[in-house]
Amino acid sequence: MKEADRYFLDRYVSVALENNRIDPELFERFNVKRGLRNADGTGVLVGLTEIGDVHGYIIDEGETVPVAGRLRYRGIDVEDIVAGFQAEKRPGFEEVCYLLLFGELPTAGALAELTDFLGRRRRLPENFTEDMILKAPSPNIMNKLARSVLAYYAYDPNPEDYRMANILLQCLNLIALLPTMTAYSYQAKRHYIDKESLVIHAPKEQLSTAENFLYMIRQDSAYTALEAELLDLCLVLHAEHGGGNNSAFTVHVVSSSSTDTYSAIAAAVGSLKGARHGGANIKVMEMMDDIKANVKDWSSESEVGGYLEKILNKQVFDKAGLVYGMGHAVYTLSDPRAILLKEKAIALAAEKKMSDEMNLYLLIERIAPKLFESVKKSSKVIAPNVDFFSGFVYKMLNIPQELFTPLFAISRIAGWSAHRIEEIFIGNRIIRPAYKCVVEGVPYAPLRSR
Repeated sequence: MKEADRYFLDRYVSVALENNRIDPELFERFNVKRGLRNADGTGVLVGLTEIGDVHGYIIDEGETVPVAGRLRYRGIDVEDIVAGFQAEKRPGFEEVCYLLLFGELPTAGALAELTDFLGRRRRLPENFTEDMILKAPSPNIMNKLARSVLAYYAYDPNPEDYRMANILLQCLNLIALLPTMTAYSYQAKRHYIDKESLVIHAPKEQLSTAENFLYMIRQDSAYTALEAELLDLCLVLHAEHGGGNNSAFTVHVVSSSSTDTYSAIAAAVGSLKGARHGGANIKVMEMMDDIKANVKDWSSESEVGGYLEKILNKQVFDKAGLVYGMGHAVYTLSDPRAILLKEKAIALAAEKKMSDEMNLYLLIERIAPKLFESVKKSSKVIAPNVDFFSGFVYKMLNIPQELFTPLFAISRIAGWSAHRIEEIFIGNRIIRPAYKCVVEGVPYAPLRSR
């Protein structure tokens, strides 16, 4: 940055800060639903959906009563979906994509046709990799992914066609292409920024989404059946989480303006990038690295508990007073995704000879709620959410940390696509919440008198 530019910013940043403050008392006075949250923390009801249902508590005579968490896709419990495809020893993500998009479980023939359809569309258009990815590498894969999604608009012969058939085709193309875009963006980052060898593997039509991703990001393209199975489970569990999460709501908001599919999905990618949303499992990993570096005996409840207490008291780690991965905005007693992921994580940890680290997670899961209650003096029930285990699972899969959030996008594109279709063909009204201006009239002053 030029010295003159730095001087300008240093001089006027305080002006910007001073004139962008609102008295917190005003939010209460005007009953503002900050973050679209009610006073009790529940979300403001702004729409209806048939796609995903997140259930974590009940309201009984005005009181929130914790219950075991439940996640349903199109009315079907995700636990039953997982049990179904795993019992048949096959991938489940493609089935979930069909369910979310079409609103019903596929027949064997329909599932095979969708799987073949996606397989044929995994390759990027000619010159796309060179022109849109390799020529402009990014240190953050999510930014590159958003740019790639937007760039694909130029390769679509009918980008502004809003008929159902075309919207569906665009969504299916992006479901097929996001793993390839992500893998190549990662390889570009490794080569041009990390100065590693450039490795580009073309996707294979016969492989599942999870298998293709592992195949494309690894230099030797090798992976085990358990690795592919666990990554597929991660994709299934992250595919949808109701219309109220930040990125799905972003899709609804942007789609309600009647813009194109690529703009809506790129906006969702930008939303998911945030540390408060898709980047949560990275914070868990950073916290766990800090714990492992400062606790000698990972199996000692007293040592681990003592350090967690320091974290909660804002004495160590990032001094935010949070045990990342514990607690959820909706789930109370349990997050069903965390339960399903933990079972497979234990098996993979044994295969990878990482059971000691897995046991540290299980110890924290057991003692953190009691410590939270004693330190925070709160009766709120907390349990591990899916982010508590997902980062460790990705680590065991030898997936680099910079791919954690992009993997979330590869999965959530299924839910985003379903929400876009729902908004376009059911919503039919631009989303426009109200903001109240709380600054009074200010007279204009001529330049010479300021």
